[in-house]
Amino acid sequence: MNCSAPTLAQALNQAHTLGLERIDAQLLLLHAVARPDAGRAWLLAHDTDAMDEAAHAQFLALCQRRVAGEPVAYLTGRKEFYGLPLQVDARVLDPRPDTETLVDWALEVVAPLAAPRVVDLGTGSGAIALALQSQRADAKVLAVDASADALAVAQANAQRLGFPVLFQRGDWLQGVDGVFDAIVSNPPYIASADPHLAALTHEPLQALASGADGLEDIRTIVAQAPAHLRPGGWLLLEHGYDQAQAVQALLFAQGFTQVQSRNDLAGIARCTGGQWPVAQTVK
Repeated sequence: MNCSAPTLAQALNQAHTLGLERIDAQLLLLHAVARPDAGRAWLLAHDTDAMDEAAHAQFLALCQRRVAGEPVAYLTGRKEFYGLPLQVDARVLDPRPDTETLVDWALEVVAPLAAPRVVDLGTGSGAIALALQSQRADAKVLAVDASADALAVAQANAQRLGFPVLFQRGDWLQGVDGVFDAIVSNPPYIASADPHLAALTHEPLQALASGADGLEDIRTIVAQAPAHLRPGGWLLLEHGYDQAQAVQALLFAQGFTQVQSRNDLAGIARCTGGQWPVAQTVK
């Protein structure tokens, strides 16, 4: 093969030899040839096109970084979530497709309401808040994060997409005014001693780990939520693959009703929520 001008197909084979997943290699190759929106079908149609030397060098460098564990979204600076092209980098978590389950559920609980008020806690890149706003133009969506860096990423995404999401820096619901029809959050939920954290060194630790059992932040949110939910409002939380039962117990203990869990794309219970009861009228 002519190393100075490999074809796109040859470059993908090189990535495969390095151990990359095919989808990762395709996304990195589209980025390297400055065609990020072209799609994987474009690569197939152009597989005999020659790469220029600079693009090929950039592609191989990106492949090496991916092999070292850096998320594709950080390498390309973009990630699609709920059909929205988001800009992401190492200041925020790489949005996972499974989190779309949480968005679906939130849209379901506010579906009957006009101009629902929703708050997304620990918004990161703004993925959840922006997805909700994209589907409900009438919703009043507030996005909260303790990290100024994360808020900068989220606000830039909102501005670029033209969505009127409001942003506030804060520690969960502390300092947040008013009541909401839904509180949604994908908070940190990994135990601080979990060996899996070692493989996530490229992502911000404060957005991943939450105390000895991984439930510290969820406990805080569950305790704060009742003061910020209208009667009949919902608290919806994403959590670890083995935490559904523990999160359900926390919600029941706090007085939530209709407590239930939803499965992610792999069929694992990864979202748990409950409804704040409507006050019963005394006869």
